[in-house]
Amino acid sequence: MLLDGKLILITGAAKRVGRELALTAARNGGDLVIHYQHSKAQAESLLDEITAIGQKAHLLQADLNDPTQVRDLVRRTQEFGTLYGLVNNAAIFGSLNWQTTHLEEWNHHLMVNLTAPFLLSQAFAEQLYPDGWGRIVNLLDWRALRPTADHLPYTISKAALAALTQALAVSLAPRISVNGLALGAVLPPSEGEAPSNILKNVPAGRWADLAEVGQALVFLLAGPAYVTGEIIHLDGGRHLV
Repeated sequence: MLLDGKLILITGAAKRVGRELALTAARNGGDLVIHYQHSKAQAESLLDEITAIGQKAHLLQADLNDPTQVRDLVRRTQEFGTLYGLVNNAAIFGSLNWQTTHLEEWNHHLMVNLTAPFLLSQAFAEQLYPDGWGRIVNLLDWRALRPTADHLPYTISKAALAALTQALAVSLAPRISVNGLALGAVLPPSEGEAPSNILKNVPAGRWADLAEVGQALVFLLAGPAYVTGEIIHLDGGRHLV
């Protein structure tokens, strides 16, 4: 299988997109470290599903808003083996504009969506140094390259993460490939309903299938290592409109 025996840490893996990413990696032979913060029951359920597939899975809880816990997360994975893949999936998505964004919310978005992925990438690279090979995948958003007025701190943090993705692709070459996966309409919001016109500006005219997101992840984890510094848009063309 494409990811046979490779150990992969996915942040925010207990539910929604993260859950599908973990299951897809497991179906392709990967062993998983499932990070969660509050969703313990969902994380335990996911662990059971992965072990039923026949792959190994481990749970680690951490608050990504706490730099100390973030720095410690990769170290804690070492009891399970050496990581091959890091998937920075966890994020917060506040519906805030320039008027409603206060410093606390601004800092929270930057910490979870940008600083935590950097610290995790730093620790990930160090545990592979000097001879290991690996992959980093950062989950982005079409807004990262086409900023809008809404969701301001989220958009800025993802735009910065896109820049970090390309900077780390240079810094960590040739042993670590670093790429981004920029999503569009995949799942409705966890709270409330999706806007009725959400597909209006999506050329593909539909929501993404979760399986498509998983397929893209497997390509970035198991495909050509020569692909690095790329941001793949899985958004039905939304970033073009």
